[in-house]
Amino acid sequence: MSHKRIPKRKAAFAAGTVVALGAAAILLPNANASQDGSSNDAAAIAPKTLKATDASDLASQLEELLGDAFAGSYYDSDSQQLVVNVISGDNNNVVVQAKKAGAKVREVDNSLTELAAGAKTLKEEATIPGTSWAVDPRTNKILVTADSTVTGDKWNTIESTVKSLGSDMATIKKSAGTFKTFVSGGDAIFGGGARCSLGFNVTAGDGSPAFLTAGHCGVAAEQWADAEDGQPIATVDQATFPGDGDFALVKYDDPATEAPSEVNVGGGQTVAISQAADAEVGAQVFRMGSTTGLADGQVLGLDATVNYPEGTVTGLIQTDVCAEPGDSGGSLFTQDGSAIGLTSGGSGDCTAGGETFFQPVTTALTAVGATLGAGDAAGGAGAGDDQAGGEEAGAGAGDEAGAGDEAGAGGDAGAGAGEEAGAGGDASASPGEEVGAGQEVGGEEAGGDVIGGEETGNGAGDAAGDAAGDAAGQTHN
Repeated sequence: MSHKRIPKRKAAFAAGTVVALGAAAILLPNANASQDGSSNDAAAIAPKTLKATDASDLASQLEELLGDAFAGSYYDSDSQQLVVNVISGDNNNVVVQAKKAGAKVREVDNSLTELAAGAKTLKEEATIPGTSWAVDPRTNKILVTADSTVTGDKWNTIESTVKSLGSDMATIKKSAGTFKTFVSGGDAIFGGGARCSLGFNVTAGDGSPAFLTAGHCGVAAEQWADAEDGQPIATVDQATFPGDGDFALVKYDDPATEAPSEVNVGGGQTVAISQAADAEVGAQVFRMGSTTGLADGQVLGLDATVNYPEGTVTGLIQTDVCAEPGDSGGSLFTQDGSAIGLTSGGSGDCTAGGETFFQPVTTALTAVGATLGAGDAAGGAGAGDDQAGGEEAGAGAGDEAGAGDEAGAGGDAGAGAGEEAGAGGDASASPGEEVGAGQEVGGEEAGGDVIGGEETGNGAGDAAGDAAGDAAGQTHN
């Protein structure tokens, strides 16, 4: 199998162990410590510095705590703070609670109910192929996007509908590309002449090994192989597309298949996936796909509605991460090993950029009744596979994380000689090892992706890491 892995943006992974969510759970009880604090007290409380996944967890708790006063949130990656919108008015009490919990509070005019009503109007009056909309909490407005196919009467309709909502409620922008699902013929996982990417390995409700991919891949073919013209290795169990999501559960045909919870990011390196988490606007995320390899970017919007030519899909994550045909179904994750989404579609490519939409993993898992991971050894590699500073990140020195062990959350996670297998830390290649097409890890810059602060050396146009794209996170070997 051959393909070009063309990463256009550098992606940095922090070395170290995977850290489970928990900071928010510690912070939030303090929100109830002072229910009658003054505005001066609230102003004196400094926002906490949080990781993106902890910010997402805190945002979910604050949404429940603040009730109708909550008007969305986003992650400020520069300051590493959670910004929470609250409705303008006499909300001193909830402001104090949110600030004591560690968030930065901002008063806004549009409530979530009002924004939802605006989205409903768009659905009723402007469901046009080539359009999308999602709430942008940074502007407290609905961001409507129209691709290059929306012209003439179609453009007039969408423009007039947005204007009817008011400039303080919605904005519209044009996209140079065309909204499409990213399925193609070629490499990675194959079915019915189509090519997609494996998202995350999971355990189905009946205990059998399986994986998640895009729903439009699941409806394109029933059986999937891991090589072009190869024998099928997995069969679609259920798929949703279009409609309320874009996801599919595909079960491995061999019940003894090893399906470790990790993403192959190329060059013999993997990132251990420890949990599924919700996306947070503003958070940095990473995508792995069989066509373009590894790319990164930011979350721009949640609960997005996308009107593809095949039909409308709701509940997606909007990002500025690039993707191309064949990347469909590929994994969206965070640097600390949280599974976030499955590549759905969008406009543009990894040269010009554009919007890309993802199916939330948490929603997909709930819908198909599956759980992330399979209780296997974290790292999943056998002796001699991925190495970390000379230590083997496979089942080494009896440190294999069993079903009852915590994989990556501070426990010994399959790294040799007691090393902890982190999110791309100990599972990365040691300095000086060759990665992909002869490029070296260890600080040599070749226009490639950075894993754990070291260059993987996959320059644009290199046939770098064919195996990385071939599996695109597929680790059922």
